[in-house]
Amino acid sequence: MAISTPFSSKDLLPQEECLMIQHKKDSLYIGLPKEKHSTEKRIALTPEGVHTLINNGHRVLLEAGAGEAASYSDIEYSKAGAEITHDTKKVFACPIVVKIAPPTIEELEWMKPSSVLWSTIQLKTLARTYFEKLQSKKITSLGIDFIKEKNGSIPASHALSEIAGISSILIASELMATVHRGKGLLFGNITGVPPTEVVILGAGIVAEYAARTAIGIGANVRVFDNSLQKLKRLQNNLPFRISTSTLQEKVLLKALMRCDVAIGAIKGKNRSPIVVTETMVEHMKKDSIIMDVSIDSGGCFETSELTTHENPTITKSGVIHYGVPNITSRYSKTASMSINNIVTPLLLDFADAGGLKNILSNENSLYTGIYMYKGIVTNKAVADWFDLDFRDIKLYAF
Repeated sequence: MAISTPFSSKDLLPQEECLMIQHKKDSLYIGLPKEKHSTEKRIALTPEGVHTLINNGHRVLLEAGAGEAASYSDIEYSKAGAEITHDTKKVFACPIVVKIAPPTIEELEWMKPSSVLWSTIQLKTLARTYFEKLQSKKITSLGIDFIKEKNGSIPASHALSEIAGISSILIASELMATVHRGKGLLFGNITGVPPTEVVILGAGIVAEYAARTAIGIGANVRVFDNSLQKLKRLQNNLPFRISTSTLQEKVLLKALMRCDVAIGAIKGKNRSPIVVTETMVEHMKKDSIIMDVSIDSGGCFETSELTTHENPTITKSGVIHYGVPNITSRYSKTASMSINNIVTPLLLDFADAGGLKNILSNENSLYTGIYMYKGIVTNKAVADWFDLDFRDIKLYAF
């Protein structure tokens, strides 16, 4: 008896199984140059990070002395498996170059066409010529501080903000010491002695860790921000509730007049808004401290000026101002370890994905950090800042 079936005899024959083709893992050759800027003491990869990369089949070429400012010797890197060279040009000629500060124009000249650059992107320190040089050499550039996770967080920015927040309180504590011509106040809440008063402008990550550190050593803390959502998040993350307020001029002025330390941690889209005017600074206590952590993006105190690690303070209206950009470089080893914890897994992810092509096609989170793809600007903020042509990175997914 014939059985009725919708399938043909061909359909019923065994078929070949279609297997997913896995991407071939890339073997990376990474150049790790020495930072030339006098204020940059950090390094993107520690010996531990290099050891991890070497064990995963990659090569690392280190410029001699690159880790010294962060207390890492060439011997430590050599033991980790890195190749050491005194030839700077050779390091920049590697297919992938990883560093903290963006390269100089001269360093970009040493890079090979179509190579890949990993660094932070410090827009305030760069000029249009930097991007024009990247374009001419068709270099692909990833901003370590641009890379976003799927939840929208920026790991590098978060890690460095933690360090900056803690650093601001530790440095302020030093500046208040008599040996630094400060008021001679100790942050700690000593029995029978009124606690130090701290005002923090902003309620982001920097502010949270500054508040946490100040509270931990006994200070009274008050935080100002115009975002109630940020203030609530900060309150929930601290060990106990503190005084918070929106930015109302009279309320802020009263707090500044009483405080011993004011921390500026407000950043805007392009530059930090001026929250504290010169007149308000004139009403502050003599020898009180202003720590403008947002000086990298212009500062939120009208009287703030850029200073250096060598000469970190200036005094205006009797108030000591600290305006050193890149504050985390002061604690270079801690900062280097923190950056390494972010960069090493990202490099392994980059290799496992099979390189740029597969990162774009699979929308790997690494693509969010690409601000220049083979000489084409793919980050709108960068394009707008320097008046450059922009193309969406997603156009190159294939």
